[in-house]
Amino acid sequence: MAKCMYCGKGVSFGHNVSHSNRKTARTWKPNIRKVHAVVDGNKKTVSVCSRCLRSGKVSRAV
Repeated sequence: MAKCMYCGKGVSFGHNVSHSNRKTARTWKPNIRKVHAVVDGNKKTVSVCSRCLRSGKVSRAV
């Protein structure tokens, strides 16, 4: 599932718009990584976006 466990960032929808102004459906997916993190004192595999990893919201398990 393309959803961050911490911030809730998920897939967003919109349109590709061509030069002739035709619109086709497209999606933007967040940069999700599966990492081993410490959740409630236990080591667990979680899906986290790269922004949450960079900002330090996630404490990685060693």
